Amino acid sequence: MTDADHARNGRKQTDRKGRDGTQSAEREGTRLAAEDVTHGFGGGPIFESVELAVEPGEVLAVVGPSGTGKTTLLRLLACFHPPTEGVVSADGTDVWTLSPADRLAVRRRVGMVFQVRSLFSATAATNAAYGLRVRESWSDRLRAAMRRIVGRDSVPEAAKDALSTVGMADKADRHASSLSGGEAQRVAIARALAPDPDVLLLDEPTSNLDPRNTALVEEAVEAARDRGIGVAIATHDMQQARRVSDRTEVLLDGSIVECGPTDRVFEDPDDERTRQFVAGELVY
Repeated sequence: MTDADHARNGRKQTDRKGRDGTQSAEREGTRLAAEDVTHGFGGGPIFESVELAVEPGEVLAVVGPSGTGKTTLLRLLACFHPPTEGVVSADGTDVWTLSPADRLAVRRRVGMVFQVRSLFSATAATNAAYGLRVRESWSDRLRAAMRRIVGRDSVPEAAKDALSTVGMADKADRHASSLSGGEAQRVAIARALAPDPDVLLLDEPTSNLDPRNTALVEEAVEAARDRGIGVAIATHDMQQARRVSDRTEVLLDGSIVECGPTDRVFEDPDDERTRQFVAGELVY
């Protein structure tokens, strides 16, 4: 049995309640965590001794000003590269001690949406289905390519469901180049949701979006949580963190200075820097 098998066997069934008291769907979940993580790029650490966990069926907000390392932290959680120090773990297993194949299996349980949405020159439906296509075996990909050549290819149901979740079902046939910025971001989220990940990482998902698209993205985040997906959202939008997250961690001055239930962090923080930051009194 491989290390990844042991990790999968340790995955818990989740049956959690969201902030509104509704019951999350029961599913196998993955607990993704950063344990005493320090990371830098040659000019000293960006952050040090960070501890956080993305729990199944829960929304975690990582808040802090621009340039504090929120994006870097999400990339570490997504297993893009190892931390300088510390451990990134999936269900208690250090992902960087796994074989490349087993680590890839962990990465495939994680969906990430970047601040800069990059869609392919294709329809919204084709973009939403991309994550499903790349997870297919080479023989299945070849058969799918042949179906496309003869015009018999169809959109997978999972991609349709994901587009519906983000309110884009009626624009499935629209070319990516014709979509607004908010619509393109919703398709990017659908692409991450279609493979039904255990964990969804969102980097400033509503940056520069209008209120309607922001509301639709936040509804998709809540829908993911209700399906038992663990969601981490990096944002400098304090009000968004209050609206959608169950827990909040505040990243300031190169470390996590506050963590806990969102209402407590915003209304009764332990650290004076947190109080000043959420009140807009701390300028970076």
